[in-house]
Amino acid sequence: MKRTVITLVVATAALAAAACGQTIEQRAATGAIAGAVVAGPVGAAVGGAAGAAVGQAEKPN
Repeated sequence: MKRTVITLVVATAALAAAACGQTIEQRAATGAIAGAVVAGPVGAAVGGAAGAAVGQAEKPN
């Protein structure tokens, strides 16, 4: 139970870090790094995708 809570807190921090950066590429990179810290290669892929999604959503039309 305690490990699950810690993982959830770290994952939330990783998603928050995915929003760091000014371009989509920077946000994808910070998300990938944060994801790698949390869950290794799979986390890097998920974090990168989350960062790119955040960057795309905030891109002006």
